[in-house]
Amino acid sequence: MQVKIISTNRKAFHEYHIMEKFEAGMELTGSEVKSLREGRANLKEGYITIRSGEVWAVGIHISPYSHTGFQGHEPVHDRRLLLNRREIGRLQRNVDQKGMTIVPLRLYFKNGWAKLEIALAKGKHSYDKKESIKAKDIKRQTEREMRNY
Repeated sequence: MQVKIISTNRKAFHEYHIMEKFEAGMELTGSEVKSLREGRANLKEGYITIRSGEVWAVGIHISPYSHTGFQGHEPVHDRRLLLNRREIGRLQRNVDQKGMTIVPLRLYFKNGWAKLEIALAKGKHSYDKKESIKAKDIKRQTEREMRNY
């Protein structure tokens, strides 16, 4: 299984506690796929919403394809995600709880198909963020000391 990562949302890991991950296909046009193959996407401002039983990715920026003619695609528009009914129901039930949301984590190609890894997440408080930064610094410091030892 060949996976080529296009874009990651590093901000999501800082802002949220990741509870559960899902892999979703994306409904894309041809020029969007070609642009993704060039690695031109940004997940930072993106979020996931559920409307009338369908899951939509909102705010994901896919730059226009460099070699397209006059008819390309809009860089930012709502894109439908392809999940099965059970997964959609599970996401809907969890999002109805207070404080839960769905965030995009990674955009990648898997066996030639564009996939979006989404996660069920709960927002972190500022003290949680400080704690995770502190833990990361301690881990980095111990690894540095082990290397020098």
